[in-house]
Amino acid sequence: MLSNFTNSLQLLEVAQKEQLYKKLVLQLKKDFELANVPIKLATDISPDELKTLLHEKVYVLIVEKFDQYLNLLYVVDIPESEVRKIAPADAVDISAEVSFLLLKREWQKVWFKNKYSS
Repeated sequence: MLSNFTNSLQLLEVAQKEQLYKKLVLQLKKDFELANVPIKLATDISPDELKTLLHEKVYVLIVEKFDQYLNLLYVVDIPESEVRKIAPADAVDISAEVSFLLLKREWQKVWFKNKYSS
């Protein structure tokens, strides 16, 4: 079910409901590794913990490792136009919005793979 989510927790709840949460976490791990951005994600991490960890990681990337941040956005395939829609604010707010964009894009990948693979 691809729908218009309003926040990260809502998206993660739907992923759990559709029994795709573990695949979503694995997809996040895979794309972070491809972007050469280390992240420690247990497959049994709770949605709240995942949201918090992702938010913190994106914040650190924006503030301290901007090149890695840009590389991650490229690897995950987040459109630049979506990032530009984020209202200028402090790095904490921006990282929360980017984390949500990351989750939405990763959810798309997982949902489509599940729906259309045999």
